[in-house]
Amino acid sequence: MKTSAQKKTHLLERGIEDVIIREELAKRLDGKKPLRVKFGIDPTGDRIHLGHAVVYWKLREFQDLGHHVIILIGDYTAMIGDTSDKQSERQQLSREDVRHNMKNYLKQIGQIVDLSKAEIRYNSEWLKQLEFADILHLASEFKVAQMLERDNFRNRYENGKPIGLQEFLYPVMQGYDSVALHADVELGGNDQLFNMMAGRTLQKRAGQPAQAVMVTELLIGPDGKKMSKTQPNCILITDDPKDM
Repeated sequence: MKTSAQKKTHLLERGIEDVIIREELAKRLDGKKPLRVKFGIDPTGDRIHLGHAVVYWKLREFQDLGHHVIILIGDYTAMIGDTSDKQSERQQLSREDVRHNMKNYLKQIGQIVDLSKAEIRYNSEWLKQLEFADILHLASEFKVAQMLERDNFRNRYENGKPIGLQEFLYPVMQGYDSVALHADVELGGNDQLFNMMAGRTLQKRAGQPAQAVMVTELLIGPDGKKMSKTQPNCILITDDPKDM
């Protein structure tokens, strides 16, 4: 049986590439108030793979320690699509595509996370309520130079490949999710670091404490590339064990 200290160490270190800011989060984990722990997933595909499971097991660890887990379904952001790890612009999805993809998400997530103790939210709840002036105010916290420092944007810019203006707005939208949810912690792969840091920026702007960011290691698919919903290299959590 692990002690409380051992469980905390496991939570902060097992499968974790970085924590921002580790000392602050370690102190908050010792507090009496349960933390609001957020993980968002865009339904750009209809099934969940083992790469996602890395984060869901980490969420289960938070639950087992008594913290409040928020599963955020990015039904609004999925229509734009995150290009954090992409070398070309994503094809935008329709509302019908998104509804189809997310139909069985919770059933799959529930194989790992205790959904009876989780808060399930959809970011269309607040993002579709924003007026254009609101978006301009949020976007003013970021600079074009910041966006072009990201590897995939810089590579595309230097190679003359197009970058859609909506792609610059994706981190703003994901960051605003953290404001709307009053997140204390956000989890995501290292390709999500910029987007999660945007949440800290916008929370400070809103007068909220900045969330801690837990960066998990990415799982590599059989082809040696990052496992992705939009690539044929996924080992799905619904696959038969022999197929896995």
